Amino acid sequence: MALRTAVFDVHRRLKGRLMEFGGWELPVQYTSIVDEHHAVRRHAGLFDVSHLGRVRVRGSGASAALQLLTTNDLRRIGPGQAQYSLLLNRAGGIVDDIFIYQIASEEYLVVVNAATREKDLTWMRAAAPGVAIEDETFTSATFGLQGPRAVDLLAPHLGPAVSALRRNEHRAMTWNGRTMLVARTGYTGERGIELFPLFADAMSVFESLLSLEGVAPCGLGARDTLRLEAGNRLYGQDMSEDTSPLEVGLDWVVDFEKGDFVGRDSLIGMRERGGPSHLLAGFASEGRAVPRHDARVLYGGEFVGRVTSGSYAPSLDRNIGFAVVPGDVARPGTAIAIEIRGAAVPATVVDTPFYRRSRS
Repeated sequence: MALRTAVFDVHRRLKGRLMEFGGWELPVQYTSIVDEHHAVRRHAGLFDVSHLGRVRVRGSGASAALQLLTTNDLRRIGPGQAQYSLLLNRAGGIVDDIFIYQIASEEYLVVVNAATREKDLTWMRAAAPGVAIEDETFTSATFGLQGPRAVDLLAPHLGPAVSALRRNEHRAMTWNGRTMLVARTGYTGERGIELFPLFADAMSVFESLLSLEGVAPCGLGARDTLRLEAGNRLYGQDMSEDTSPLEVGLDWVVDFEKGDFVGRDSLIGMRERGGPSHLLAGFASEGRAVPRHDARVLYGGEFVGRVTSGSYAPSLDRNIGFAVVPGDVARPGTAIAIEIRGAAVPATVVDTPFYRRSRS
């Protein structure tokens, strides 16, 4: 039986269309994916992302353990800051992509993907014996209020501290007597906030967020189109244990100069051999047919790769996606085709992210 978040009854009351994802029963949409997508780009949308795993790592040796387990340099952040990073296996394959929130000098909250939570816990505990690694997924929740108005809507309730947060910063804040971690993080490419209340407080917090002016409840469908427009990779589609950060354009979160980390030697070996033969590339396709996961990619009429993610992009009014293709095909401007229902649909390799929000 699929797991349910603390606010599942709200999803059902709002008549969200439910589906199983990563072992959880979650809303894919409430009204329409396009309407919810535009709500986030233009005002603010609310996501229940409590299915994401929340892992507490703390105690003597926590910093050293995470520094060894992850690709980014943990020394670049301190308490009150967060960092995107990767867990690798010893062959350099991606075990998961994660967000690390430093709470104190030897205490961290690590957010992992839902489908990989148990695998990640097993991997982390085996690689860091003696460090306290606790699964808090079922004692807490995570909500994302994303969009250009998100911070302004929260300021009257959380105070000026929420407006002062910079990207990837977080603080403990109180709302109606309920204290929770509040972070300037998100997955949509918009300005936004993520809140981490306790499970017992989750329903009250979610209802309060829904009552904010103009906030639209949003499901997994809009979350996927938003993240794709923003150029964010999805674990299990765009990357896996069979792909390395060098293949999927995540070398920017790999710090080879920080010292040893799991998978480092394998990645160095790959670089010394000239790098990966295939790369993840963004593309935009013509016409109305939508490219989907696993569709064949053609170059010069020959099958050269497959689509990993594809969708209609509401902010751009065109179809976009990621595909794994040979390195020489991955150059922006290269003409390719996507095979959709037996037809070769013209497409072009493009730079990512596909969409950048206005900084005004």
